[in-house]
Amino acid sequence: MRTIMARSPSESFSFSKRHFQWIAGKGGDDKRQEGGKAEEETFTFSTIASSCDDNAPMKVEVAPPPARKKGPSPSAAAAAVSRLRSVLAAAIAGRHRPVGIGPRVTGTLFGHRRGHVYFAFQVDPRACPAVLIELTTPTNTLVREMASGLVRIALECERRAGGGKKLLEEPLWRAYFNGKKCGYAVRRECGPAEWRVLRAVEPVSTGAGVLPGDGGAYGEMMYMRARFERVVGSKDSEAFYMMNPDNSAGPELSIYLLRV
Repeated sequence: MRTIMARSPSESFSFSKRHFQWIAGKGGDDKRQEGGKAEEETFTFSTIASSCDDNAPMKVEVAPPPARKKGPSPSAAAAAVSRLRSVLAAAIAGRHRPVGIGPRVTGTLFGHRRGHVYFAFQVDPRACPAVLIELTTPTNTLVREMASGLVRIALECERRAGGGKKLLEEPLWRAYFNGKKCGYAVRRECGPAEWRVLRAVEPVSTGAGVLPGDGGAYGEMMYMRARFERVVGSKDSEAFYMMNPDNSAGPELSIYLLRV
């Protein structure tokens, strides 16, 4: 910033406190040539005096041009895009990752009319099932049992010496429907066929219905979906109780898992 002094006492003035700017542009005596191009300068006059002394020099402050803001460099922008893609990929992958199970779960029973029954428990309707079990019992048998209004499904597995598995991680069970043995049950991983069913019924919170069949020999896909309360008795016993909304009348369904 340059300070310009008054050339003579007659160029001094009396000012009240004030600030103003003046831009030297084309056509004036202050036009300056530098490298064949006109240069513009911004002068800021600042004087503070109640009564000006004629011998006092007048100062003219020349403000430098404002600095330009620099945008993000191409490398920084590319890094930000890469981080965003990583976050989105992790969010999508988390949708299909099994999560821990709590005291309230969404339970879905489904199966083809002449096929096996599956039931899945999910903490969130969009999450991968924490438990997916296939029963060798035909779906028609489950429908007949539920017509009575009361269904108790008990799954039993053997306690193994030195086994450190959690109860819900046991691979093989004996199945009982209302006290009658009905084959076996096997823990499964959620494959593409099971995912299609769970995605189709994802908007359903509570209810039962039929999904269109795939043209196979097993007929249409039947399903029942509800909220279940999970009760843990010990490391060797758990139970899931279907919760009817608003205490409405409907079939009662309980699923017991025991290690004996």
